[in-house]
Amino acid sequence: MIPTTKRVRRIVAVLAVPAILLPVAACGSDDGSGSSSSDGPVATVSGKPGEQPEITVDEDADVADETISRVLDEGDGAEVAEGDFVRVNVVGRTLQGDMELINTWKSTTGEELSPDEGPSPQVIVQAGAESALPATATEPLIGQTVGSRIQVEGGSVDMLGAAAQQGGIPEDDGVVWVFDIAGAVSVDPQAAAEGEQAPAEEGLPEVEAPAGEPATVTIPEGQEPPTELQEQVLIQGDGPEVTAGQALVVQYTGVTWESGEPFDSSWDRESASAFQIGTGQVVQGWEQGLVGKHVGDRVVLVIPPDLGYGEQEQGGIPANSTLVFVVDIVGAA
Repeated sequence: MIPTTKRVRRIVAVLAVPAILLPVAACGSDDGSGSSSSDGPVATVSGKPGEQPEITVDEDADVADETISRVLDEGDGAEVAEGDFVRVNVVGRTLQGDMELINTWKSTTGEELSPDEGPSPQVIVQAGAESALPATATEPLIGQTVGSRIQVEGGSVDMLGAAAQQGGIPEDDGVVWVFDIAGAVSVDPQAAAEGEQAPAEEGLPEVEAPAGEPATVTIPEGQEPPTELQEQVLIQGDGPEVTAGQALVVQYTGVTWESGEPFDSSWDRESASAFQIGTGQVVQGWEQGLVGKHVGDRVVLVIPPDLGYGEQEQGGIPANSTLVFVVDIVGAA
């Protein structure tokens, strides 16, 4: 459980996906090849990449039986491979119910975001894999390039997974996604920080991190938790500096200071985790502690309640808990 903010938990609730993989439908091209639908996309998309797209729907058209995708604009960046973590701006809406599912160009109150306000919140998906969206929805991103705008259409179940029923969207409705690919990175699911680990600084927890396993964190005996954010780079990586707005791919283990017991670890899921940093999508302790670090770093963060979950109990973590995370930064884009 990456320590996300309430805003991101609302997005994840809307775009929830089941643990079982959905069957992958064939993807059509802009000329209809590979798709059983002769009608092509139901939605028409206008606008330039980087700007909020305008979507109009042909109300008389039927939703295609299979997934249809088309490249609206081709970028000149790196090619997206299967399994890559991809940072996207995205608009999603139903085809018949006229329901907007997500729009990263807008705030949670529906106002357009200004680039002057800093990096805009974006969504991190894993191309062709179950992530924030079903694999069926993101498979058409494979082979496309960073900077491209891609339109993907299909039935509501294929495009949303279990969230279609949870959101009351009929099975015979469809969904259109418009993705602007802003960045992508390939990461080994078992990647970890490598190098000699520094001893813990005075007052900070001791960390043992066996290869491929959750870290063991030993809280200083008898010591009160700090009231301000504490951090230490245990292993210094030689990758690029992490900047606000990037997709960050990490391995991590989290424990509470009060018990020393782990409440979550990416290692238990046998895959790295990804999120956007510097846009308010994770708790402030991660925002403040990870921006400016480097890919390849192992960082220990001790996060007081006011920079974590505060007075709210969260997923079994008691209210007013001080959180301790060991974070390996294994990729960024």
